[in-house]
Amino acid sequence: MGDRPPTLRDDPLGPRCVHVCVDMQSMFGEGTDWALPWMKRVLPNIVDICERHAGDTVFTRFIPARRVGDGHGTWRRYYERWASMTIERIGADMIDLVPELKRFAPPAEIVDKPVYSPWLGSDLHARLRARDADTLIITGGETDVCVLSTVLGAVDLGYRTIIVQDALCSSSDEQHDALLDLYSNRYGQHIETATTGEILERWVPSG
Repeated sequence: MGDRPPTLRDDPLGPRCVHVCVDMQSMFGEGTDWALPWMKRVLPNIVDICERHAGDTVFTRFIPARRVGDGHGTWRRYYERWASMTIERIGADMIDLVPELKRFAPPAEIVDKPVYSPWLGSDLHARLRARDADTLIITGGETDVCVLSTVLGAVDLGYRTIIVQDALCSSSDEQHDALLDLYSNRYGQHIETATTGEILERWVPSG
C-alpha cells in the first residue's frame, strides 16, 4: 500500500455527511477464496470512524448468488468461476458484516446489493436523499472493485465524495495504488482523499 498526499479540501464536514462503508463482510476475511489480506490492517481505522459516527454510517453488503447457475448474463458465468463463494457453499452467516462492525448496526444502516454497484438494485440513493446527505465518506473494500463502483456512482449523482485512503483494502496492492492515483489525479475535481485522522478531526458528529 503506497502512501499518497491527501487532497481533502477546506470545505467543512458537517451534518450532511454520511459514512458509506463498503462490503466489510466475513466472506472477505481470512480463509475464503475472496479474502482481502489486509482487511485487518484497515479495520481499526473504520472502527474509529464508526465509533464517532455510527448514526451517520451506512454499510453495504455484497450478496452473492445462492447457487451455481443463478445470475443473469455474465454474472452466471462469474458464479461458475466462483462456485466456492455462493451462499449454498459458504453459508448465509458469511454475508454478515465482520463482528467488529456488526455491533454498530443499528444505529448504522445496512444496504444489500447483488452487484458491485450499490446504486443498482438497492435503495441507497433514496436513503441518502431522505437524510439530506450531500457528502459521502467512503471506506471498505475492494478499492478497485466495489469501492470503485460506489465512488463513480456517487460522483455521477453529484455527491461530494471523499475517499479515506488508509481505510480501504484490496486483494491487489498494485491495483489499490493505481486506483488511489486515479482518484487523486484523474478525478481530482470530483473526488477528494483523506486520512482517518483528518476525517476524525474535521467531521463534527451530528446531534
